[in-house]
Amino acid sequence: MITMKDIIREGHPILRETAQPVAFPLSEEDITLGQKMLEFLENSQDPVKAEELALRGGVGLAAPQLAIPKRIIAVLIPSNDPEKPEPVVREVLYNPKIVSHSVQEACLGDGEGCLSVDRDVPGYVIRPARITVAYTNAAGESKKMRFKNYSAIVLQHEVDHLNGIMFYDHINTDNPFALRPDVLVIE
Repeated sequence: MITMKDIIREGHPILRETAQPVAFPLSEEDITLGQKMLEFLENSQDPVKAEELALRGGVGLAAPQLAIPKRIIAVLIPSNDPEKPEPVVREVLYNPKIVSHSVQEACLGDGEGCLSVDRDVPGYVIRPARITVAYTNAAGESKKMRFKNYSAIVLQHEVDHLNGIMFYDHINTDNPFALRPDVLVIE
């Protein structure tokens, strides 16, 4: 089981490396890693388990955050709709690649956080509002999914980890809260 002690923190050199693609068919090791990453996210979103295991809540996790430089991410985005309690996204993506994105940009009103960053980093992280991601799932099937707004931001954050990019690299250092009027702010 993955816990916070398994997650490396900013400053660790692997967080700045480009992760390597995984080979197919997937090894049992890579399939198990993806399952454990998704299990971590589930546990981190369960208030009882999160407290019991001392987990910070997360919606995404990339293998490099576990000091494993492989192109694997897990995403678990809960629904805010009581009519549809199923997660918006619950997936392990192997070798994900953003294949298209919108001109429209967006950011989270509260900024972004990261399980590998133990400090608050103020500022807007401006990213495309809509993206299409191509990836392979654990069964070896090629997939393409479209994401928008919050989900798109989460996916881009995790794909950045595979490329050695931290969320705060996107913040304007001169004016962290600078926003053009056409940027969508997601609250």
